[in-house]
Amino acid sequence: MELFEQIRREYEHGGGTIRGIAKKLGIHRRMVREAVLSAVPVERKTPVRERPKLEPAMAFIDAVLEADKKAPRKQRHTAHRIWCRIQAEMPEVEVAESTIRRHVRERKIQLGLLHRETFIPQSYLWGDEAQVDWYEAYADICGERELALVFCMRSMASGGAFHCAFPHASQQAFLEAHERAFLYFGGVFAVLRYDNLKSAVKKILRGHQREETTRFIAFRSHWGFQSEFCTPGEGHEKGGVEGEGGYFRRNHLVPVPKVANWEALNLFLLAASRNDEQRLIGERAQTVGAGMNLEREHLRALAEEGFDLAAVHFPHVNGSGCVKVLTNFYSVPLPVGVEVQAKVHSSYVEMWHQGECVARHERCFNRQQKVLNLEHYLEALTKKPGAFAGSTPLEQWRAQGRWPVSFDRFWEMLKQRRGQQPGTRAMIDVLLLGRQFGYPRLEAGIEKALDLGCFDVEAVRLLLDAERNGKREPCEAVEVGALRVYDRPQPSTRNYDQLLRNYSGSEVIQ
Repeated sequence: MELFEQIRREYEHGGGTIRGIAKKLGIHRRMVREAVLSAVPVERKTPVRERPKLEPAMAFIDAVLEADKKAPRKQRHTAHRIWCRIQAEMPEVEVAESTIRRHVRERKIQLGLLHRETFIPQSYLWGDEAQVDWYEAYADICGERELALVFCMRSMASGGAFHCAFPHASQQAFLEAHERAFLYFGGVFAVLRYDNLKSAVKKILRGHQREETTRFIAFRSHWGFQSEFCTPGEGHEKGGVEGEGGYFRRNHLVPVPKVANWEALNLFLLAASRNDEQRLIGERAQTVGAGMNLEREHLRALAEEGFDLAAVHFPHVNGSGCVKVLTNFYSVPLPVGVEVQAKVHSSYVEMWHQGECVARHERCFNRQQKVLNLEHYLEALTKKPGAFAGSTPLEQWRAQGRWPVSFDRFWEMLKQRRGQQPGTRAMIDVLLLGRQFGYPRLEAGIEKALDLGCFDVEAVRLLLDAERNGKREPCEAVEVGALRVYDRPQPSTRNYDQLLRNYSGSEVIQ
C-alpha cells in the first residue's frame, strides 16, 4: 500500500513518466500502471507451495479421517491425536504438530465437521465443588462392540477427574461410582453438581427446586455433601465435566479400546485417569496431580462404613422356581411359595433366605427375561428326567459355555448302557457331584472317565475322590532287621478245646 502511494505521488506531482518511475523505484512498468489506475493493490493469487514434509503423511491422515466417518461420533480423531499416531506409527516422518493441525482443519472444513463452543472461565475454592455426569463410549469387550455408560466426577479446583464404566446407568451403578470416586480423590466434596438424571431427581419443580429420590437423599446424608442441579437443557452450567468427558474420550478411548471384560475396562480407565494427573490445564502453574494433593487436605473425611448400595425386594418363588425382581425372573433353589430377600446391585443380583445367600446371578437389563441356573433344578429333574433334554436352564448353560462336549458324550454313553430315563437320571446324579467337587474338576473327571471307558456315577466319584486326596507321600525306608524286636509267637486255640470235654456230642448247648 505504501509503495502504491509513493508511485502515485511521483506520477502526479513529480512529473515522471511510467518508464522513469519504474527505473527509479526498481519495479516493473506493469505495477506502475496498476498504481496509477487504482490506489488499492489488486489482490494477488497465493501460489500453491509444495509440502515435502507433509506429503508422506497426507495419505495416512486422509485414511484416518475416512475411517472416522464409521467411528462413533464422539470418538473421532483430533489433530493432536493424529499427530501422536504419526509419531508412533510413522517415525520416519518429521512434521510439526502445527502443520498437521492446519491440514486437518482444511480437511474438516471440507467435510463440515468443525464445531466451536465458548466456555466462560470460573474460579473455585479447594474442595468446594465437583461436577458429575454420564457420557457414552464404545469398547470392544470379548470381541464384541459394547456401549459403555461412563461415569465421570471432576474436581473444579484441581481439574482431577475419575472415570468408570458400567453396562447400564442404573441407580446402583450411580451410587457405586460415587463411592469409587470418593476413594480415588481421598475425600468428599462439599457440593456436587448434576444434571436432572433419574437416579437422583424424581420430579423437577419450579426454579432450582427438585423432588429427589429417597435413596439418593439417604446416600447424600450418609456421605455429608450437598447437591445442586442444573437448569434443564443448559449443560454449560456444568461445563467442566462436559469438557472433561469429551477430552478423555478423544485422548484415551480413540481408537476404541479392546478388553476382556468390564473389570479390565475399568482398570484401563483408572490407569488413564492417573495418567492425566501429569498434565497441565490451560495456564495453570501446577499439574493436576499436584492440585489434587493440595485439595485432599480440604475435602471432607470419608465415612467409616460405606452405604448399603443394594436395592432390596421381597419376591416369592413361583411355580417355575424363579423370583421376579424388577422386570426379570431369576432362578433359586427353594420350594415354591417361599419369600426371598433379593438384593439388586449394579452388575449382579443376590437371593438371600434365612441369612444365607442361596443364589447369585448376573443382572439382566432387558425386560421379561428368565435368567436360569441348571444347578437350581437338579433335584426337581431327578423326579422328571424326561424334561432335562429340552429344559431352558440346559439351553442357557450351553449358550454360556458351561456345558462342554464331554458332558454330552458321557450322557450319551449312559443312555446307551442304561436306557433313556435311567441314563438321564444317572447324568443328573453326576451333575450333583459338581456341588461337592466343583464343576471344573467334574469336567476333568468326566473326561478322564471317558478315556478309561468307565461310564458309571460311582466311577466318576472315585476319580474325583482320588484327585482330591492326591498321592500319598512316600514313607522313609526302614531296615528289616530292626523289625525283629516286634516278633511274637503265633497264637494258639488249644486252650479252647477243653470247653468241649464236659459235653457229649448229643447234648445241645444253650
